Amino acid sequence: MTPMGQIHKNLAEGETVVMTLRTHVKALFAPFLVLLLLVAAVVALVVLAPPDPIVLWIVVGVAGLAAIIWIVVPHLRWMTTTYVVTNKRIAMRSGIITRVGRDIPLYRINDVNSERDLIDRMLGCGTLVISDATEKAGMTLYDVPRVEEVRTRLHNLLFSADDGSDDGEWPPNEPPRGPQAPRGGRIPRRPA
Repeated sequence: MTPMGQIHKNLAEGETVVMTLRTHVKALFAPFLVLLLLVAAVVALVVLAPPDPIVLWIVVGVAGLAAIIWIVVPHLRWMTTTYVVTNKRIAMRSGIITRVGRDIPLYRINDVNSERDLIDRMLGCGTLVISDATEKAGMTLYDVPRVEEVRTRLHNLLFSADDGSDDGEWPPNEPPRGPQAPRGGRIPRRPA
């Protein structure tokens, strides 16, 4: 099962996936450069060094270890980091061996900001900073492709899910329990 499929099978009733994102491919630029340098170094050492089998095995061993640390691990980290936006929440999942996840219901989101430096603007990605109405720190989604488009779609979801109340008693899109508000009025709070 792919990491993205994990969230798809755990959707609540009436919940639909709006966007499924992976971090921008720019996260793989550095590992690709390391791969090129590693291949060039191994070829140079094999061509220039005497054909001693011990030296060859040492070079292959060091190159293999470097490839695992600086190429394979970042690639796996990129493949296992996903951001899923549904009509009810934002979910982030990451981790190669230990999976880490966090969900923020849309009705708890206070603010959505994007940050883009020069390279991000050239590549069309950026960081999305989501602040929620809890004591925990918000959620920061790094290297989001088409970050401005994602931010706009997220704002549209937030405004369409907003029920107009700011008391936080009932989640939006869920009918209130208890007494109904008079026309044009607010629903009274339930006694504690």
